[in-house]
Amino acid sequence: MSRLVPYPVLSLMLVGMWLLLTRVSLGHLLLGSAIALIAGRAMATLQPAKPRIRRWAPMLRLLGIVSLDILRSNFAVAWLILTGGRHGRRRSGFVEIPLRLRSPSALALLAVVITATPGTAWLEHDAETGVLLLHVFDLVDEDAWRHLIRNRYEALLLEIFE
Repeated sequence: MSRLVPYPVLSLMLVGMWLLLTRVSLGHLLLGSAIALIAGRAMATLQPAKPRIRRWAPMLRLLGIVSLDILRSNFAVAWLILTGGRHGRRRSGFVEIPLRLRSPSALALLAVVITATPGTAWLEHDAETGVLLLHVFDLVDEDAWRHLIRNRYEALLLEIFE
């Protein structure tokens, strides 16, 4: 069975996403399942290292925090765009954030979290120094962003993966 479906959770999630993005019908279920099986096989050929999750409880906290942050950020960015920023004084910029994370899975999840949050973009990560380069749409305080990433997201990811 594991040869046919090497990543069952990935395949199941892909089928679910397919049905959410299209419509629920037998044809879409079959097509989504075929695509999910092919994607799972392609993932198996890449042979990524399986993530080692130490604790699951912080993952639920992280999901809640990220969901609220994305919602709040959507409203904040929309407000900035609709009102022209803080009276036209909006400043975007780059922030370098030293990270303690070393796990590729944890870094990938942090990249998804940061990029999924409107107003921020993960630009670069130097594996040797552990420094993340982040672009912020409305940069007010660089230290506040460092504190936010390190204490809000990275701390939970360290609990989960390392």
